[in-house]
Amino acid sequence: MAAAGEVLVVDGGLATELEAAGLQLQGDPLWSARILQTNPQAIKNVHASYLSCGADVITTATYQGSVAGFMKYLGLSSEKADQLLQSGVQLAKEAVTEFLSESRSSERAMPFVAGSIGPYGASLHDGSEYSGDYVERMTKEELKTWHRPQMQSLITAGADLIAMETIPSQKEGEALVELLREFPNTKGWLSFSCKIYFEKSPITLQVHHTPMHTSQEETASLFCRRD
Repeated sequence: MAAAGEVLVVDGGLATELEAAGLQLQGDPLWSARILQTNPQAIKNVHASYLSCGADVITTATYQGSVAGFMKYLGLSSEKADQLLQSGVQLAKEAVTEFLSESRSSERAMPFVAGSIGPYGASLHDGSEYSGDYVERMTKEELKTWHRPQMQSLITAGADLIAMETIPSQKEGEALVELLREFPNTKGWLSFSCKIYFEKSPITLQVHHTPMHTSQEETASLFCRRD
């Protein structure tokens, strides 16, 4: 992974670029993860575009994907659903390989592939990934049980690290870190989204932790956006 103090450029929004290419994602319970089945080349094209713009890390199209979700909305068996989830990593790695083979720069470092995992609420398709309302009725073990198949699939497929993204609660964040400890050779980053209400308007905070081993000291930086 990156040396201490090294700055890495992470790619941007995958869904934004897919929609710009004409794909319809709004209202889909699988969001951009559906495109893994319907148009995988479009995903590779977005990865390639970000790599050509200098991204050092590209994230897989699996944020809203899950074994259970693919079974429910695509009618896949658990085995096929697992394979589709793994294909997100495979597409990203193929994009990296093709980019490097065509790159004219011999100094270009090998980009990393981050396996994207979104919050449990994203699977509910009711906006609760922003509020975290579901967390109060779930135990930490239940959250770990939900996330485990996704994390296992992404690691098995060869993701360089796990990106646990926009988690809306401390409990789910702790569950994910505990789950990552089950894979001691895997690194990851964890980002939170939360709201702090002031007298006149809320501010949304995204807390980004540095890429980590599960035993590392975590360093966080805050990015604020006024709603």
